Amino acid sequence: MPPGGRFGAWLFRGSPAGTRLPWASTAVLTVFVLVGTRFAGRNQPERVDLDALAYALLLAGTVPLLWRHRFPRTVALGTAVATAVYLAAGYPYGPFLLSVALGCFAAVVAGQRVAAWTAVGLVWASHLLVGHWLYRWLPPSGDGPAPWGEQLFVTVLVVAVVAVSELARVRREQFARMRAERAAAARRRADEERLRIARELHDVLAHSISVINVQAGVGLALLDEDPEQARTALTTIKAASKEVLGEVRQVLATLRTPGDAPRAPAPGLDRLPELCGQAKDAGLAVQVTEQGRRPKLSPGADLAAFRIVQEALTNIVRHSGSRTARVGLVHLPGTLEITVDDDGPATAGDVRGTGDAGAVAGGGNGLVGMRERAAALGGTVEAGPRPDGGFRVHARLPLRTATPAPDATGSARAADTVNPTAIEEES
Repeated sequence: MPPGGRFGAWLFRGSPAGTRLPWASTAVLTVFVLVGTRFAGRNQPERVDLDALAYALLLAGTVPLLWRHRFPRTVALGTAVATAVYLAAGYPYGPFLLSVALGCFAAVVAGQRVAAWTAVGLVWASHLLVGHWLYRWLPPSGDGPAPWGEQLFVTVLVVAVVAVSELARVRREQFARMRAERAAAARRRADEERLRIARELHDVLAHSISVINVQAGVGLALLDEDPEQARTALTTIKAASKEVLGEVRQVLATLRTPGDAPRAPAPGLDRLPELCGQAKDAGLAVQVTEQGRRPKLSPGADLAAFRIVQEALTNIVRHSGSRTARVGLVHLPGTLEITVDDDGPATAGDVRGTGDAGAVAGGGNGLVGMRERAAALGGTVEAGPRPDGGFRVHARLPLRTATPAPDATGSARAADTVNPTAIEEES
C-alpha cells in the first residue's frame, strides 16, 4: 500500500458505526460559535468582515464534531485545518477555538493522542506564523504583528485543552478499570457461591446415598432369609432419604432471594452422634474421642468440621474394607484438630490407598471438598495411607479469622479445576 494509502487508513479509521451521534451538543456549539463570532466581529473593525467563506469555515469547524466519537482523528485534524484557514483569512476572533478544543478533547479521550496533539500544535503554529510573519501578505491589509500577550493567551488555551483532555482520558480509563474489576468480582462471587453449593450437595448426597446403597444391598440380600432384618434396612433407607431431602432443600434454599435467612441451622459437631448412628446403620462402627474443652465454634468452622468428618466416614464406607473407624477431636488454643482413621484394607477402586502420589494428593471431589473447606478457614487437610495400613484424614482448622493458606492443598484455585455446577461421584 502506498504511503498515502496508509495515512488515509490511519486518518479515517474510527469507532464502530453503532456509536450514537451527539446531535444536541453539536447543534448548540454550532449556534454558539456562529452567533458569538458575529457579535465579537462588531468590536473588531480592523479585521475582515464576515462573509460566506467565513461562515463556511466556521461550519467546517463545528459540523464535523457530529462524528467526533466515530472518527476522532479526522474530526480533530479537520477542525484544526478549518480554524487555521479562518485565522489566515483575517476574520474576527471569537469562540471558534471551542470547536478545536472539543475535537481534540474527543480524540484524547478516545486514545488518539497523537492526532489531538497534532491538531492543537497546528492551530498554535498557524497563529504564531500568521501573527508574527505571514501577516505582511495576508488580509487584512496594513495589519501589524500581533502582540505577544495574545500569543501567550493562545498558548495557555492550548495547554489547558491538552491538560483537561488528558485528565478526562485518565478518569475514563479509571472508571472503565473499576467497572471491569467490579464485574470480575461479581463473577468470582458467583463462581464461589456455585462451588459452595456444589460442595454442600456433594457432602450431603455422598454420605446419605452411601448409607442408602449399603442398606439397600442388605435388604435385597435378606429379603427372603430374614424379612425382619430386611424391614429394618428399609426403615433405615426411609429415614436416610428423608434426612437427605431435608438437607438438600436447606442447601438449595441459598438460591432464593439474597438476604433471606436460612430456614434451618447448618449442621455442626453437635450432630456428630447422629452422624455416627447413620454410619452404624451402614455397617460402620465409629469410636469418637475428644480431648480438651470444646469452645463455641463459629458457624463456618462448625460446619467445616462436621462436613470433613462426614466425608471421611463416607469414604470409609465406600472405599474401605474396614468396618470400624476412629474419630479424634483435639481442641487446642485457637485450633481444632480432626483425625479420622480406618484400618483398611482398601477395596477395589480405592484411589485413597493406592500409594499413587497423584491420587493421594488429588483424590476425588470428596477430598477436594475437604481441602476447600479447611483452606477457606486458613487450615489444612492431609489425607493418605498410614504406614501400618489403613487410611488417615487429618485436618487442622484455625478457630480465629485467618488468611487462607497458599494453594498447597489445591483449594485456592479449585474454582478453576472443579466444575461448580456438576456433582460427580468421587473417583
